[in-house]
Amino acid sequence: MAKPYVKRGKNDMADAEALCEAMSRPTMRFVPVKTAEQQAALMLVVVRERLLRNRTQLANAIRGFALEFGIIVAKGMCRIEPLLERIATDKSVPELARELFVIQGVEYRDLLVEIETVDEKLIALHRSDECSRRLAEIPGVGPIGASLLRMKAPDPKMFRSGRDFAAWIGLTPKDHSTAGRVRLGGITRAGDELLRSILVVGATALLQHVRAGRSKHASRWLLELLRRKRPKLVAVALANKIARIAWKLMISGEAYQRPTGPAPAI
Repeated sequence: MAKPYVKRGKNDMADAEALCEAMSRPTMRFVPVKTAEQQAALMLVVVRERLLRNRTQLANAIRGFALEFGIIVAKGMCRIEPLLERIATDKSVPELARELFVIQGVEYRDLLVEIETVDEKLIALHRSDECSRRLAEIPGVGPIGASLLRMKAPDPKMFRSGRDFAAWIGLTPKDHSTAGRVRLGGITRAGDELLRSILVVGATALLQHVRAGRSKHASRWLLELLRRKRPKLVAVALANKIARIAWKLMISGEAYQRPTGPAPAI
């Protein structure tokens, strides 16, 4: 935040002067100091993300090693356990390789147990927070997304509108306008990457149900957008709308009101 105020010749004195200059600006926004409990909750989220990343990396390694021995398996975490069982009984695989696959299988199962333990703690935090329970009622959010919104987002009163909140997350187009010509690019990808990705993933999952005709949340706006735009663009637009709804619920303290009436045909 203070970088634009740093003059030529960066040093400690210039940095301190830039901080003082930034502090004096009336429109400067500041990040509130987190409590120890909030920091512990954020640590839980980071640990979960690291475990998921390790699980994906290990699953890809197991699949890649199996491919070296001519064993091909489809993508998906649900394919790993059957793959390990198949390798354990395949005599064409050298004994040393089978032993190494067993070691990796043990590591993979341990990761699953650790992820389940962390998820249980995250769900417990979600259930103990009244606002998080209300946010989980938004289609495409769920308990994990609601918990991340509560932990990652600053005080919602810092934002003037839901549009500002969605822009903070990075779900709005880049503005390259000049000389009266409006030029909008891709999303800015500003803000927290994990929070933005969980909203987009939730919106993508919701779109899959809408396109298959299995969702009750197919609004006319969403269906018209699906007819005109690619699904990935629609997912980002839906994530933007979800972020605005979440900001409104956090500000007002109201519960999510599901739309009434029959869903339009796709």
